[in-house]
Amino acid sequence: MTLSATPGLPVRKARKARGPVRLVLERLGFLIAATFGVVTLSFLLVSVTPGDPARLIAGPMASNSQVEAISQELGLDKPILERYVDYMGGLLRGDLGESYYSKRPVATEILEKLPATLELIILAVLFAAMVGIAFGAIAAYFRGRAPDWISRLFTGVFQAIPDFFLGLLLIYVVFFLLGWAPAPAGQIGFTESTPPKVTGFIPIDALIAGDPALAGSALQHLALPVLTLGLVYAAYFAKTARATLGRALHSQQVFFARAMGLPERTVLRYALVESRTTIVTYAGVIFASLLGGEAIVERVFAWDGLGAWALQGILRLDVPVVQGMVLIAGAITLITYTLLDIVVGLLDPRISHA
Repeated sequence: MTLSATPGLPVRKARKARGPVRLVLERLGFLIAATFGVVTLSFLLVSVTPGDPARLIAGPMASNSQVEAISQELGLDKPILERYVDYMGGLLRGDLGESYYSKRPVATEILEKLPATLELIILAVLFAAMVGIAFGAIAAYFRGRAPDWISRLFTGVFQAIPDFFLGLLLIYVVFFLLGWAPAPAGQIGFTESTPPKVTGFIPIDALIAGDPALAGSALQHLALPVLTLGLVYAAYFAKTARATLGRALHSQQVFFARAMGLPERTVLRYALVESRTTIVTYAGVIFASLLGGEAIVERVFAWDGLGAWALQGILRLDVPVVQGMVLIAGAITLITYTLLDIVVGLLDPRISHA
């Protein structure tokens, strides 16, 4: 019996080793197909949107001949199929077109605006995760008692407040009344100059340029917008953490750990490990939803990021800008979900990805 079973062991090990590789390859193939679908859908939606960009650019006093000339210059007079072929051909060359107003390449503007949005979103998600998981863990551990009620009050209040309204409230209290934060003037102060661009992240570039004062100013300007988004989404983390940790604290693993007399901090660590897949998934979903979803917060704080840039493009009917934003937001969202799928599969092999 032993001899007949032995040859099967390498086969099972090989299949097990191929599992993560197959998962990665399948998700990468899906990513390519989904990106093509996002590009096509974004082009069609933007192209059939009501409104005439040429008329808006020309102004209300322009004649029909002037509007037609602008339409021909922008290529808006071509059939939609020809415009789609031209657009896809440009994408293959890395060309996302030019803004109707700034006349600058959309790809260049995206690369300029993206770091400001990424630093805001990443810090906000990290802050939200730390605060939210802490409140959720306390609520789950003391379920039905005073700490649980306080955590649920925190969750309910910040879930009900729109992020832009919370931003305005923080500006009024923290900046205007208390003077603890700088004016909401963007990434740096009015009298300060941006450092030479290396990474695109101003605090890091300021440190590279040997200007710690500017780096400190950039971090101070980051505080309020990060706090705004972080508090709102910390409530969602707290609610999720309370539910998942509550189930984990009543799992068989935790009961067994307590029966073995393990310290309570070890029991809590087991519960966190048991619920980590859900929390990691939620963090990825929030990160993807914030990309472009924080546009109004960027406008409130005069933040020179992708969201505010895209919002201005929408108001102007700047079609290449809108298409570029949809493309980059869709691509980053798909990449985030793909990486999330892979990470979750590696964290918990029990999850089926068939």
